[in-house]
Amino acid sequence: MNGGRKQFIILLNGEPYRGNIEAENAYVLCCDGAYAWAKDKVRIDENLGDFDSLQETPFPAPICTFPSEKNETDGELAVDRALTLGGTDLIFYGGGGRREDHFLGNLHLLRKAQAAGVNAVLKTNGAELVLCGEGEQTFACKKMRTVSLLPFGGKAHIMGMRGLKYVSDDLWLRYGSTRGISNLTTGDSFSFSVEEGNVLVIINEEVV
Repeated sequence: MNGGRKQFIILLNGEPYRGNIEAENAYVLCCDGAYAWAKDKVRIDENLGDFDSLQETPFPAPICTFPSEKNETDGELAVDRALTLGGTDLIFYGGGGRREDHFLGNLHLLRKAQAAGVNAVLKTNGAELVLCGEGEQTFACKKMRTVSLLPFGGKAHIMGMRGLKYVSDDLWLRYGSTRGISNLTTGDSFSFSVEEGNVLVIINEEVV
């Protein structure tokens, strides 16, 4: 962990992540059933959850086990744990696929992290998802990637789009509209400024 920043990796019990997970400088939290796909893939520093989805005892042994009937998902418990430990950057793996309700809930974990002033990204097998608040936003990205911009929690206003095939200097994204879906990167980065609201940025893994 460099420059006073503390990176946490949170492993979720969704579709097993197929790519490499670089955890050398991160603290790794594993949620319940994610242990089944992650145990031989990445070092785990801490297991947590209610363990209603796991058929074996994880290693390292959990500090505590939560009840299965609770208000939070195991993923939210992991976010709370990371925040308690001073996390400044969160990367989620295994949060896509399988159950759509959990996937939508995982998007709200991005919002929880954002509200706490923490950088967060959700990496699935098909895409990288980031929730942006107000201010200038810049993303490094390979050329000809499909990028979608969606409002989150209400309408969103963006300006000064650069590095995308379809750009606007004054664009409103509204609930109930699909505008913002399926743009394309034209170079190795793209940027825009969020003037109002929150924007969910989805960078797809496939190259067009």
